Amino acid sequence: MSLPSISPEQARTLVAEGAILVDIRDADEYAFEHIAQAQHIPFDRLQADGAQALRGKKVIFHCLSGMRTSRCCEELAACAAGCCEQAFILEGGLQGWRAQRLPTQRAPRAVLPLLRQVQISAGLMILLGVLLGALVSPAWYALCAFIGAGLMFAGFTGFCGLAVVLAKMPWNRPPQSEPFPSTSTGETP
Repeated sequence: MSLPSISPEQARTLVAEGAILVDIRDADEYAFEHIAQAQHIPFDRLQADGAQALRGKKVIFHCLSGMRTSRCCEELAACAAGCCEQAFILEGGLQGWRAQRLPTQRAPRAVLPLLRQVQISAGLMILLGVLLGALVSPAWYALCAFIGAGLMFAGFTGFCGLAVVLAKMPWNRPPQSEPFPSTSTGETP
């Protein structure tokens, strides 16, 4: 089973008529930038959390570029079957929406999604290992091997140690809420 694709303009019209736009990306991707009218229901939670919210509605699924929704089309169709009036996939995803100069919302404190941070960090460490291996000592090539092995391990197991470390960095932590002002009068009870 396949879902039909619709253009960003068609999606905008359907949303204005009451359709629900569903962003299936991860939370950090959604927080970085999203379509203002989109509801965030990550793909891995869609069947558990989405059925009630989507019941009897026209639904438009989207991701960043459209590749994830295309790849998961059968699962999205199965999720929509029986609960949605109609379901579609947004052509080009968020990037297609943006290319049509339609509005999006970006976090005021925009931090790159964690996956991109991992890609940048791994690439930087490999490049550094190659440069140091060529200019300082061939022993630095071991850094490249270590990062490559870590990426393979992450691919096979789904666990990425670098992502765990980066997630704990100060720029990836949610802002601390301000403490409540004290309401005491200085008197002891």
